[in-house]
Amino acid sequence: MNHSTLTIERGVARLSLNRPAVHNAFDDHLIAELTEHLKGLLEPIERQEVRVLLLASEGKSFSAGADLNWMKRMVDYDHDANLADSRKLSELMHRLDTLPCPTLCRVQGAAFGGAVGLAACCDVVVASSRAKFCLSEVRIGLSPAVISPYVQRAIGARQMRRYALTAEVIDADTAQTLGLVHQVVEPDGLDEAIEAMTQTLLKGSPRAQRATKALLAAVGQSPDSDATRERTCQTIATLRASPEGQEGLASFFDKRLPAWAPLDDTDHAGERP
Repeated sequence: MNHSTLTIERGVARLSLNRPAVHNAFDDHLIAELTEHLKGLLEPIERQEVRVLLLASEGKSFSAGADLNWMKRMVDYDHDANLADSRKLSELMHRLDTLPCPTLCRVQGAAFGGAVGLAACCDVVVASSRAKFCLSEVRIGLSPAVISPYVQRAIGARQMRRYALTAEVIDADTAQTLGLVHQVVEPDGLDEAIEAMTQTLLKGSPRAQRATKALLAAVGQSPDSDATRERTCQTIATLRASPEGQEGLASFFDKRLPAWAPLDDTDHAGERP
């Protein structure tokens, strides 16, 4: 039985957690499936067949965190087995965080434990006002260890200390204030907001978006160094001279759509050649 689904349509890959009966809870099978889907997207992204990844889930919850049956099995794991299991979750988070194309996360309900990490790894998060988040691990004697680099990057070290240690439930508006969520909308407007953000992302140059995402990761690691400053110069110089860079500048001056833009883009005058 598949725990997730992947569909690709008009440049958008929709990767969905599909275990609504258990509130899309994590287990080793779901982690393995999501990781394989992300691996499989690398070539379509390179060929520009996939421009945006939408991470979503079925049912009323985004994900309730760890699956109880999986946790029962883990009770019998020794240290080495637990370490191997943790590394698989770490690979999933890293692959999502470093996926070359823009990533958009749709959160319709509860996102607990590792699900907070999934959201934090995505470039843009749009949530329903009914969404809620919780780093719940310490309540059961664990730690949000694997997801901590991504969540702390999103909300900052001071806030991370509070919510990782208290396991308080965070409502959608607070999550937006913290920086975990970018946009909060009413439940009946969630899909419309997701579609609008998807179209906004599709307006960007695929090559420029990939280069910018990689550059920002490097800037985040070392914001003020000779190597970083040189990389910023190399990035813009390479993009200016690239075919997409030339097309973007030409379309701007010609007052027409660039070749990669959606046909219904109303921000630019003119027609695609």
